[in-house]
Amino acid sequence: MEHDIRPWGEYVVLDNSKTHKVKRIIVTPGGRLSYQYHFHRAEVWTIVEGEALITIDGIDKVYKVGDVAIIPLKAKHRIQNTTTESLVFIEVQWGESFEESDIVRIEDDYDRA
Repeated sequence: MEHDIRPWGEYVVLDNSKTHKVKRIIVTPGGRLSYQYHFHRAEVWTIVEGEALITIDGIDKVYKVGDVAIIPLKAKHRIQNTTTESLVFIEVQWGESFEESDIVRIEDDYDRA
């Protein structure tokens, strides 16, 4: 099982196939992923623990356990944990490619390209 530590938390890949990829992502308190978009995949995020502030194409909305965010292809998006508890969500990616090279970062708290 693929596992990766990031500056904002960590993720585990639950399923990886030619048609989709599924991750369980944990965002530490105060952690925020980069504001980004993808050319080759869309995503669906389901909140399973905690609370998230999600930005999609410049619009912020609070998501709680059970809420689902749909991120279309090329939509600019970000998720942030503004609480003191861990945020956990399930990310389902689908499209033509699930490579990390398909991440186009617009803004990043951790100075990643």
